[in-house]
Amino acid sequence: MIARFRLITYLFSLILSLTSALPVQAENIYTVVRVIDGDTIEIKYKDKIESVRLIGIDTPESRANKKAWRDAKRSGRDIRTITKMGKQAVGYVKTLVKGGDEVKIEFDVQKRDKYKRLLGYVYLRNGKMLNEEIIIAGYASPMTIPPDVKYQDKFLNAYKEARKNKRGIWK
Repeated sequence: MIARFRLITYLFSLILSLTSALPVQAENIYTVVRVIDGDTIEIKYKDKIESVRLIGIDTPESRANKKAWRDAKRSGRDIRTITKMGKQAVGYVKTLVKGGDEVKIEFDVQKRDKYKRLLGYVYLRNGKMLNEEIIIAGYASPMTIPPDVKYQDKFLNAYKEARKNKRGIWK
């Protein structure tokens, strides 16, 4: 009986030591391919290159497209100002993340938008959320589209702080 107990204990400890030596799979860690614009990046996702739209934020467009024209009309600013602010936002995002960086992505309720882009909260290696950092620095406005509303209060508070302190494009 004691010999059997010792054998079971030995086998259990052997299995435990072998499983702890296995490499840990990093869940939701992806490699950035490039920054597309202030609120969209590309990553390697399941052996493909995929766009990730940062949930809960909206940056000005960096090119004179339909959305930039709508934003200009809505804000009363000219298209050159809109695209200039968009280029500033892209420039800022590129200081935080670049091709080859590893990021963690947290998905919310919807995994993709109507354009088939992934929707995510992107975390940098330092643990900070890219979405929030862009707003804090004053390069984005909060844009909540239900059902992906997990951090809407956090984003709204960051936005108010950035506007109050005239950061980024709010100078």
